[in-house]
Amino acid sequence: MQQTTNVDPKEIEKFAALASRWWDPEGEFKPLHQINPLRVDFIQRQCDGVFGKKVLDIGCGGGLVTEALARDGANVTGIDLAEQSLQVAKLHALESKLTIDYQCVAAEDFAEQHAASFDVVTCLEMLEHVPDPASIIRAACQLVKPGGTLVVSTLNRNLKSWLLGIVAAEYILRWVPKGTHEHGKFIQPAELLKVTDEMGVHAKAMTGIHYLPWKGFYLDATNVDVNYIVALNKQGSQ
Repeated sequence: MQQTTNVDPKEIEKFAALASRWWDPEGEFKPLHQINPLRVDFIQRQCDGVFGKKVLDIGCGGGLVTEALARDGANVTGIDLAEQSLQVAKLHALESKLTIDYQCVAAEDFAEQHAASFDVVTCLEMLEHVPDPASIIRAACQLVKPGGTLVVSTLNRNLKSWLLGIVAAEYILRWVPKGTHEHGKFIQPAELLKVTDEMGVHAKAMTGIHYLPWKGFYLDATNVDVNYIVALNKQGSQ
């Protein structure tokens, strides 16, 4: 099996340095902790629940989403190329008494061996950290069973997302470390959907993830200018 080269070593190093703080709700991953209930609820609603379903989380990091879905009764596999993050995820799963299959493998390589194997595939806040996001998207589409659901979240690319996703989040509010994101790697919804449409995986719901100081994080389907999450259905029946 040929190993993929779709990885940015600097991104791996960046997350490796932060790995030990994945489960600190007040640390560098605080925004992910805060939006996690919204993401998991969106996945649950779009998949008619995950209990008993076979789920794959691509770019699982320290396991925030994988653990939440496992607690809800899903049979979860998490893959990532940041070994330090996976070690944290494995340890936390043991402490939480959850059975999760964590593997250090690229999505493209995993897709070669496990095509059409999962009822639900998630890829959340990961595409903006790889050199070739379209390659990850195609692999995710291959991994979903016919009739299954793919859920993707990432950042739109425009002036507003630069101001809010980088200037505000990294330099003013300091939600995440400086240099966490590169605006050029953000992905417009049309770019994402062009790839999924070509793979026979079509959008059924899309919503923006927003923040207001007096409200916190919330979903708004009328605005996907910055952070957005989309659920897609693969053609065919299981």
